Amino acid sequence: MAASQIIEALERLDPAIGQCMLRDQRPLRRRLTSVRAAQAAGGTDPNALGALERQIQASIDTARRRSEACPRVEFPQSLPIYARVEDIASALASRQVIVVCGETGSGKSTQLPKLCLSLGRGIRAMIGHTQPRRIAARTIASRIAEELGVGVGEAVGFKVRFRDRAGPATYIKLMTDGILLAEIESDRRFEAYDTLIIDEAHERTLNIDFLLGYLKDLLPKRPDLKVIVTSATIDPERFARHFNDAPIIEVSGRAYPVELRYRPLQADEEGAEDRDLGQAIVAAVDELSREPPGDILIFLPGEKEIRDTAESLRHLRMTEILALYSRLSAAEQDRVFTGHPGRRIVLATNVAETSVTVPGIRYVIDTGLARINRFNPNTKVQRLLTERISQASAEQRKGRCGRLSAGICIRLYAGEDYEARPEYTDPEILRSNMAAVILKLRALGMEELERFPLLDAPDSRAIKAGYKLLEELGATDAAKQLTALGRQLARFPVDPRIGRIILSAHEYQCLAELLIIAAALSIQDPRERPFDARDEADEAQRLFADPRSDFLWFLRFWQFYSEQARHLSRNKLRTVCKTHFVSPVRMQEWIEVEGQLRALAHDLGLVTNATPADYDAMHKALLTGFLDQVGFKYEKNQYLGVRGAKFHVFPGSSLFKKSGAWIVAAEIVHTSRLYGRTAAAVEPEWIEHAARHLVRRSYSEPHWERKTGRCSAYERVTLYGLTLITNRKVDYAAIDPVESRRLFIQAALVEAQYETAAPFLTHNRQLVADIEELQQRARRVDLLADEQARYDFFDQRIPADVYSVASFERWRAEMERDNPSHLYFNTGMLMRASVETEESFPSRLVIDATELALSYRFEPGHDADGLSVTLPVIVLNQVQESFFDWLVPGWLPEKIAALIRLLPKALRKNFIPVEHYANACARALRPNSGLLAEALAAELKRLTGVLIPHDAWDLSRLPEHLRMNFRVVDSDGQVLGEGRRLGPLQRKLGDRASAAGANKLRRCLATRVPRFGGLSGRGSDPGVRL
Repeated sequence: MAASQIIEALERLDPAIGQCMLRDQRPLRRRLTSVRAAQAAGGTDPNALGALERQIQASIDTARRRSEACPRVEFPQSLPIYARVEDIASALASRQVIVVCGETGSGKSTQLPKLCLSLGRGIRAMIGHTQPRRIAARTIASRIAEELGVGVGEAVGFKVRFRDRAGPATYIKLMTDGILLAEIESDRRFEAYDTLIIDEAHERTLNIDFLLGYLKDLLPKRPDLKVIVTSATIDPERFARHFNDAPIIEVSGRAYPVELRYRPLQADEEGAEDRDLGQAIVAAVDELSREPPGDILIFLPGEKEIRDTAESLRHLRMTEILALYSRLSAAEQDRVFTGHPGRRIVLATNVAETSVTVPGIRYVIDTGLARINRFNPNTKVQRLLTERISQASAEQRKGRCGRLSAGICIRLYAGEDYEARPEYTDPEILRSNMAAVILKLRALGMEELERFPLLDAPDSRAIKAGYKLLEELGATDAAKQLTALGRQLARFPVDPRIGRIILSAHEYQCLAELLIIAAALSIQDPRERPFDARDEADEAQRLFADPRSDFLWFLRFWQFYSEQARHLSRNKLRTVCKTHFVSPVRMQEWIEVEGQLRALAHDLGLVTNATPADYDAMHKALLTGFLDQVGFKYEKNQYLGVRGAKFHVFPGSSLFKKSGAWIVAAEIVHTSRLYGRTAAAVEPEWIEHAARHLVRRSYSEPHWERKTGRCSAYERVTLYGLTLITNRKVDYAAIDPVESRRLFIQAALVEAQYETAAPFLTHNRQLVADIEELQQRARRVDLLADEQARYDFFDQRIPADVYSVASFERWRAEMERDNPSHLYFNTGMLMRASVETEESFPSRLVIDATELALSYRFEPGHDADGLSVTLPVIVLNQVQESFFDWLVPGWLPEKIAALIRLLPKALRKNFIPVEHYANACARALRPNSGLLAEALAAELKRLTGVLIPHDAWDLSRLPEHLRMNFRVVDSDGQVLGEGRRLGPLQRKLGDRASAAGANKLRRCLATRVPRFGGLSGRGSDPGVRL
């Protein structure tokens, strides 16, 4: 092919791509760009160009066939929307977004997609039409298909959870808003659609708000995309403002006048009594019974109020009382839509406001109350509390009785109360945990939620709580970035908590069991509790209860059902479900969810366990999804949870009144009180492990243990303020090796608590003992260097990685091979500089051939405080007390000073300063057998010339420790007597002495001066024999 022909072909292909199917256009343009680049570089492969031409033509042919096969559209003229078809078409042609608002019955849900089809939309891409509920998506698809004369799954299809009835031939695709959200992952620009209809946007669910925010960002990138937002007549201006003042087209529904009556519970008239809610409802029913016949719809906040009201109205004759709330079985809900004779009163929650249209209603009684689900970002608790409804909800309720004829709405509150209420109900995004939304945004690589263009910005606290939950689940890190686990979590179309459980189940080898439980937790509870058979339902379902875990009910029933399914038909399986009060519809949904989760887990490489998992494994995995929903029993059936929350086990739980010390709950919700629902017994150590990235650990009383040879401490583990573990002993070296080393050196080495035969320790202990003994003798505490000196000694010699006996001994064995005395103390480092010597404080007194042991005690107040001499009873009668008056050389200056201070003032003043004269006398005097006082008086006279009379010495006031303590012992060393006066001891014990020994000793003492010996085992002077 010539170059000119190639260029000409390339120019033709560019506009041709615009006629292709929308999903093909961008890939084809990229290929065209590649071919052009090759041409510019020097040549184009004719085969590549030909393949591109064939692909473009194939896509054009598909669009042409779809155009030719497009169903013919007709509009029922009876529907209110028919009058606005041209206005809607005109607005859609000129604007990218329009808002269509109108009440139920206007035809907007069925006719808008047909209108788009009639305008040529849906050919090169589908018309997508979202609904908040699956049943609406299916039924509307069926209705549109019927009006177009086609089958469902052909020109008109639908896709809901687990069912996809759309295909290549589909023009109009009905789906839940969650399905469209999920498609973002594979189709970021929604190129499968040329038109999107977001229906029932006034419901403001999380999915709807997310879609509207996403579309606002997408529309500038997709100028060909048309968006229709439909809403009831509830604040359509908000949607218009969101899309740059999009035009609003109102479509009136069929409506009849409704008379409004206010009947508040509080009496207006003086003297009248206030009524409770039940009394007011009965009175309103009586009032309406006087009106023309018609069914009554009573809006009540919850199931309890429905039961109470049914009991109050059961006396009514010819009246059928029906309940309508979400947990009812499908069969019981369907009874509302069946024909009936006589009068019917329907008791409903707010499900009947917009979700379900109850036929035949002529009268409405509005309590003005509803159970609203709100997430409290401060307490992290989902609160389901009874609140006053908004004005918009009140108008919706009133409108239920004006569909078929004129009606009456009685409001059980005052008109002033209505005017004071908020105009609109808070959208779900302002009442929910933001974790799932944030995870979706992060997985799509989009901006942070704070900058995402939502209709209403969530509370910053709710956003913070969302990030906190994702971090708790391990889906994001501290910088709010998605982790690898978070990317896996985003793949699961379930609550992030449930997804986390599935990922953990793989780790704990219990995936088979946890997929069943996770699927059950992802849907509405399959168990039914009919209004008039509550006790029977409880009894039937109790067969599968486990006293330890509500989660195991699901597993047990699944196993039972699976066994039945092996040999029973579908109809008989439905009977099995009904016998055990399990919804067959929700059972089927449960099975489908489990299958979808199992397939997704397989895609992620998660392995299903072949052998049954045990209780521990399953509940350890469950904990990872509900870490902030654990509790410790501190009172009967009451639990202390994280962040100071206190909750009760739900009365319907198998753990009610017999729960364990620790539990985990799948849900903690505030109704009449704070309840933990779907609970199970767990162990605090399981919680600690699952929450290891969240718990806080504190340590007290670090200490060295002699028995283990290492440092330990007591650990306290808390999760969001809830104490999981207290006083657990742990190895402190792993926590704080520096402090552990310090404790080891101090206790094991400085304080010598380490028991070992190592030479260094024997040496060091003896040296310390010698200096401590010297301190006792000197009555001082400052001779031995303080412990810091010993600590510094070891600190400088021992490596930083030694903090236990084991590590110390490994190091010492190697070190002492080269330097055996490396750890030996020496006197220089251990003893402070001092004039004290061992000669000043001898350990024995030698009299002739007899050694008398001296002992020292520095303990003021003790009977033996001071100096004690041990006297064998054999010498007791042979010694004189006067000799012992001299004590020992080291104590002589102190005793002399004490004697001088006891002199009368007239004499004492001559010897100032006292210490000077005391030291001078101590140096001059020598011990002898005479009295110290006499020798001292002579020396003082020599020094000063002052004469001291004998009776001036007041020896009775002398401190006890400056008097010798005499301890008399027998030949076995047993103490026979002890005291500070020798005379009384001699009189008491002297007759036991040997006369021969006594005579010999008396002769020696008369002629000899006693001498002192040194420290035991260390003195070189054995003493002088007398």
